Amino acid sequence: MTTWLYPIGFLFLTLLGLQTPATDRTHPSPATGRFVADTANRPDENRFTKTVLFNDLNEPMELAVAPDGRVFFVERAGKFYMYDPAKKKTLLLHDFPVKAVEKYLNGLLGMTIDPDFARHPYLYFFYTTQDAGLTKQRIARFTMAKDNTLDLTSEKVVIDFPIDLEVSAHTGGSMAWDAHRNLFISTGDNTVPFESQGFAPIDAQPGRLVYDAQRSAGNPNDLRGKILRINVDLDGNYTVPPGNLFPKGTPMTRPEIYVMGCRNPYRISVDTATSIVYWGEIGPDSGVDGPQGPRGYDEFNQAKKAGNYGWPYFVGDSKPYHQYDFATKTVAALFDPAAPVNESPNNTGAHTLPPVNKPMVWYPYGKSDEFPQLGVGGRCAMGGPTYHFNPALKSATKLPAYYDKALFVYDWMRNWVMAIRLDDQQNYQSMEAFMPKTGDFRRPVDMEIGPEGSIYMLEYGSVYGIDNDDARLVRVDFNPGNRAPIAKIMANDTIGLAPLTVAFGNGSYDYDKADQLRYSWQFENEKTGTVAATPTHTFRKNGIYKVRLSATDPAGRQDVDTLTIRVGNTLPQVAIATTDNKTFFFPDQKTLAYNVAVADKEDKTIDKKRVNVALNYIPKVADNNPQIGHQQFSASYNLGKSLIAGSDCKACHQVAAKSVGPAFTEISKKYRDDKTATAKLANKIITGGNGVWGEHAMSAHPQLSRDETTEMVKYIMSLGNEPTAAKLPQSGNVDLTAHQGTDQNGRYILTASYTDGGGAIKPLTTTETFMLRPTRIAAIEATDLHNMERQGRRLGGAHDQSYFALKGIDLTGISGVTYRYGAKDQGATIEIRTGSPTGKVISTVPYTTTGDWRTFANVRAAIQPTTGKQDLYFVFLKPEDPKANLVSLESITFEK
Repeated sequence: MTTWLYPIGFLFLTLLGLQTPATDRTHPSPATGRFVADTANRPDENRFTKTVLFNDLNEPMELAVAPDGRVFFVERAGKFYMYDPAKKKTLLLHDFPVKAVEKYLNGLLGMTIDPDFARHPYLYFFYTTQDAGLTKQRIARFTMAKDNTLDLTSEKVVIDFPIDLEVSAHTGGSMAWDAHRNLFISTGDNTVPFESQGFAPIDAQPGRLVYDAQRSAGNPNDLRGKILRINVDLDGNYTVPPGNLFPKGTPMTRPEIYVMGCRNPYRISVDTATSIVYWGEIGPDSGVDGPQGPRGYDEFNQAKKAGNYGWPYFVGDSKPYHQYDFATKTVAALFDPAAPVNESPNNTGAHTLPPVNKPMVWYPYGKSDEFPQLGVGGRCAMGGPTYHFNPALKSATKLPAYYDKALFVYDWMRNWVMAIRLDDQQNYQSMEAFMPKTGDFRRPVDMEIGPEGSIYMLEYGSVYGIDNDDARLVRVDFNPGNRAPIAKIMANDTIGLAPLTVAFGNGSYDYDKADQLRYSWQFENEKTGTVAATPTHTFRKNGIYKVRLSATDPAGRQDVDTLTIRVGNTLPQVAIATTDNKTFFFPDQKTLAYNVAVADKEDKTIDKKRVNVALNYIPKVADNNPQIGHQQFSASYNLGKSLIAGSDCKACHQVAAKSVGPAFTEISKKYRDDKTATAKLANKIITGGNGVWGEHAMSAHPQLSRDETTEMVKYIMSLGNEPTAAKLPQSGNVDLTAHQGTDQNGRYILTASYTDGGGAIKPLTTTETFMLRPTRIAAIEATDLHNMERQGRRLGGAHDQSYFALKGIDLTGISGVTYRYGAKDQGATIEIRTGSPTGKVISTVPYTTTGDWRTFANVRAAIQPTTGKQDLYFVFLKPEDPKANLVSLESITFEK
């Protein structure tokens, strides 16, 4: 994850009626009394409900939930909000005039409330300000008035600390309390990371102050790159409690430091039961190990006591960097985690540092060997709260005992939330995803447990640095008892002419299977609904109707589904026909003969102006995507586009608008005349980089292959001058030469649509798509595999009677196929059968050994003349040795 990201989140749920409690799925340990999670019986995910409380936010940062349920939260630009649960409304309480310049990524970064807020309604804000011409970070206290207004005259400055505004990356900004009125404050290292190639920013050359994190995170006499711990009294003054890293009076140190050696501890939490501090550490950007040291890692850290966590000399599980001379590019010895020394001339503090503590969890851009469940991609670790189950708390929505003592952590880039389990000594034990299927987290940036035991979350929104439509405050509630049913209308006929009789199906269900559902249907705004499970209704007048089905369980919980029925028009009929092959284009094929037939019951004459026909050529589709294959294909499909949509690129880039990174269209324009751009940019996506578009670094993506990043770049480069397909006549011969001279692994998409005149209601459109693919089909695109498997880019593990299928293949004009295969020591026979594995045989060919699975040969097989589309089953035969491993099949090529 790049070094400047920071987000936040929040969540609300309508209170659920508490029904008969579900069986407790935890049990207390006899030795400790701790609730021990039974992971085999974790609560069903459908027992959690996520509700959006407020969705009109811009860069939300941090939140706090009051004992009475009010939720306070802030935006980076200065806005301070309160969500009122009684009125279910969000109020803007104040707009702070903070220093929130976009370039510098500062502003109103965090907030918290007094730990005894019910008696002392104090709020604490972390913001950037200018005082006597100096820019600084400030923690200030304000009083909340009884009328839900902020008393601006009550401001009390608690603590200030410096900031180099020309950098301002790595701000920290989070605050949390322990049970002893100790306030913990996270601060970033405030260092330019981009000219150290994603490694340690320890450039100590003259004039390079802001490129040296040794002046901040590695400096015991500086409050940046730290987690501070101070005790704040009721007057807003602070003292330093005992137990911090440097006792008061230690020369060349600051006593407020509890944790040092942090890069950007953006979100922290404190378990008030243990006073243990947790935080997510956003790590550096290198995707690979290099001469300067290890690749970048994000971390989830735990401080049971004060300590040094290593940055900028160590990363991940205390992997050391090399001492490095940025002037001469000379690599020296590794730093010693047992006895680190800060010899930078920019260090104003003690040179000998405390030994380094290892993180609890660490993970790179690629797959983590230690924590594979964390996935791959961009990184932005955030530390969340520890949940304590209270059996005496009367709440219908509190998290279950299953999550007792679970530490919730989350990743802004990867959009997941994890529950970390600790043992009785508070050491890492395991982790599991929280709401992995239904959470739909939109870059969570802060997370708290409310007084009723629900989760509140701020979600930053999809794209960094802009006003996202999905930036919001949310709440997650748990339902321990009866769940509402799910209503679902089913119908085959939803469009037609009056009188239109529709037989409705009912797909409603209930998670609590003992429930018997009651139904009520409303078809035309009837006052009394039909109670049959699957009724039939006749709509006698033209119009657009919203059919409504309510499903109610015996406890009265209800769900509603609606379906639109359109009466007074029918869909037009569009069909694309050709006398050529309907599956393949051939290497030497130059044209396609086609005809588009259109019919419509209501339009006496087809308006040719409403018939749209267009041909597009998609240059390359990956062999290794069986979901797209030769059978399923969208007219808008583009491999590079799909890879980008599935990656973290969209967090920092938009197609046409600038975000923290440049728009894809601008990248395309910049490199359109650079013949080396594709290879250069494809490599940059893998390794990461910076400096071309400004100071922000791009994440490395080592989990992507060169082929994948090449396709992503090809898509980006196409956006600068994306061609529009010309409109074609309804019939004729269309040019098919775009594939010639290319890799011939693209697709032609012929699209035809017609919009009718509307009939008695509104116009309706029908679109048909006709796709042609190359004659070579990668074996892994096959379906219906029996007794064989996909092995990377090939099919293998076949034995006698193993088979696979290619469905919907037009054999018109096809005379044979060529198999590309490897066979180590066994020859066999391949049959092609139509319709099923026991259908008519239309091709048979024996093949011989190649001597090795990686040595490939071609064998051609004739096909009996066959017309029309067929489901083809390829059957392997070796009856004399049925257990033999027969083939590594790479491709099947159909021949004219």
